[in-house]
Amino acid sequence: MYGLPARRVLVLTALHILQACASQSVPVLDITTVNPRVHSAIGATLPPSYENWGHNNNLSFVIGDDGVLVVNGGDNYVLAAALHRSILEITAVPVRWVVNENGQGHAFLGNAYWRDQGVPIIAHADAAHEIETRGEGVLAAMLVRSRERGAGSRVVVPDITFESTYEIDLGGLRAELKWFGDAHSPGDISVWLPDEKILIAGDIAFHERLLGIFEDTNVTGWLASFERMAALEPAVVVPGHGGPTTLAEIRTWTHGYLEYLVAEVEMILDAGGGLAEAYEIDQTAYSHLDTFAELAAKNAGRVFQQLELEFF
Repeated sequence: MYGLPARRVLVLTALHILQACASQSVPVLDITTVNPRVHSAIGATLPPSYENWGHNNNLSFVIGDDGVLVVNGGDNYVLAAALHRSILEITAVPVRWVVNENGQGHAFLGNAYWRDQGVPIIAHADAAHEIETRGEGVLAAMLVRSRERGAGSRVVVPDITFESTYEIDLGGLRAELKWFGDAHSPGDISVWLPDEKILIAGDIAFHERLLGIFEDTNVTGWLASFERMAALEPAVVVPGHGGPTTLAEIRTWTHGYLEYLVAEVEMILDAGGGLAEAYEIDQTAYSHLDTFAELAAKNAGRVFQQLELEFF
């Protein structure tokens, strides 16, 4: 395709999307416009499911004069194709870069679609390592959940990796891919648009659903990374989950929540308490957030286990 005129490439790409999606129903994505250059398909703030096509995170894209930057490969091949269809409805500018915000399935399991379009995939080195070493297991779990809706998906390791910052000139617009430090999961990165003062934050920022603390989450590191992120003073934040919001909002429901759990666990440890007390921490101030029932008790237990190691 690279030797063809741009208009013909666009037509062939559109045909490829239709062929990829012809054999089954395809999700129709509701696109939120942050500004004329920045858009996001906001995912469900619930766990991934067959019904929501695994679309429970935000799939964002940034339109430059020379190319479109997509943030997240999507949970599966068809979901990635559906996102591409939505992009083509908004702009004729070709997709030239795809970023995986971390090594979680809904960030990379749609990479195969973008690889088939000849689009390079970019991620932090730690996220790429996660994809390479754990990707097949993540893919297998997704296929059990998604069944035929996962058709075409395969593990594709990113083409380009970086450690701290990676800059891209989209044509009339700069994008800076930034790693602020350990946080929610290995290789968490954000996309900073300094000219627009917009941060596509990824999973360093939550506000409409309760954040998840997993075995590879670094809780104290996340608090420090959040402050480095906040120093950019973005006017708009597109989090990993939930609609565009403000820095103050995500400070309350991300940094504030982590601070609260850490303080409560430290009091339990100081009093000689154990894991059972951690599970009983009162988290009702956060009970209105989606995924609270699934995550609250687990979060408290994992914070306790991490801080217990530091305590001794």
